[in-house]
Amino acid sequence: MIRPWRRTQLGTEADRATFRTLHTASLASPALREGLTAESAERSIKHLRTLLGSPALALTDTDGLLAWDGVGAHHADQVARIAAATLERGNTRFYDRIDLECAQPGCPVRNAVVSPLVVEERVVGTLQVFATHPTAGLARASDEVANWVSGQLELAELDASRRRLMEAEVRALRAQISPHFIYNSLSAIASFVRTDPERARELLLEFADFTRYSFRKHGEYTTLAEELRSVERYLLLEQARFGDRLRVRLSVAPEVLTIAVPFLCLQPLVENAVRHGLAHTEDGGQIRISAADLGQACQIEVEDDGIGEDPDVVRRALAGDTDSDSVGLGNVDSRLRNAYGDDYGLVVETAPGAGTKVVLRVPKFAPGVHA
Repeated sequence: MIRPWRRTQLGTEADRATFRTLHTASLASPALREGLTAESAERSIKHLRTLLGSPALALTDTDGLLAWDGVGAHHADQVARIAAATLERGNTRFYDRIDLECAQPGCPVRNAVVSPLVVEERVVGTLQVFATHPTAGLARASDEVANWVSGQLELAELDASRRRLMEAEVRALRAQISPHFIYNSLSAIASFVRTDPERARELLLEFADFTRYSFRKHGEYTTLAEELRSVERYLLLEQARFGDRLRVRLSVAPEVLTIAVPFLCLQPLVENAVRHGLAHTEDGGQIRISAADLGQACQIEVEDDGIGEDPDVVRRALAGDTDSDSVGLGNVDSRLRNAYGDDYGLVVETAPGAGTKVVLRVPKFAPGVHA
């Protein structure tokens, strides 16, 4: 027999207290994961004070007060001084009524426990917990919360480092956009100026849109639809040069067009297909681009029937060998793994004379990934 769920099955009072603590910590975490700023301090400090159950609490960086919550705000001008003393020592310190002079009778801010906030062995600020009477329990709790806050700030620093790495990789990829492609595209457009002015105008607009998208400065991610549109512009410009030698097949499930993908994750793969797959063959060839819905993920394939490549060369490219001539493969593989984990790197199938197929999967939803 199935018994109905009852609230008493939640556990003991200790279990419920643990749940409340974890829930309160989860409310403070998102702000702290953005780093230690005045805004993040204001958004998290109420939840931190709830965790400690203290009359007042302050957060500082190395320059001074970021946020105060609770009673006794007239003590805020003392925060910078006791923070500086704590930062100088680098460990938790206690302050009493002598340090927290107060002329207001009955003010509950009489003592403070001040713990440093440490990120990668650097003291970046302090957590200041104010109370009427100091206790060993409050001191331990203050230290534990300060350690937890420091951990969240370290995660924020890791996130920022990851973003900086991805931005650097995108800049490197932009620098690899072939000058020959730009020169050849403009030459192809120029060749139509007299014979087909309307087509020359359309190609020039496509070229402008392609370069505008490729060199935009905002966002690590874009939608698959935008990425495919940029690839389409690239291929239109290449077809103006190769003519019927370059044939393209596109098969995309409409439901995956809104998925967020790393910026410039497809264009390098298509450029490789043109450069290494087709440009050196007399009869040209075909490029197939597909995107399929796999339920929780999307699988994208870029395939050509060109001359293929030595698998060892591809392995070196994926390993980041700068001498490899496979444009952007290692760059795209690295950014996919940084964004989604090692299960989402590139898979390349190739051999001399057998063409090349590059497969990538991206999850439909991933933490921190949005266009």
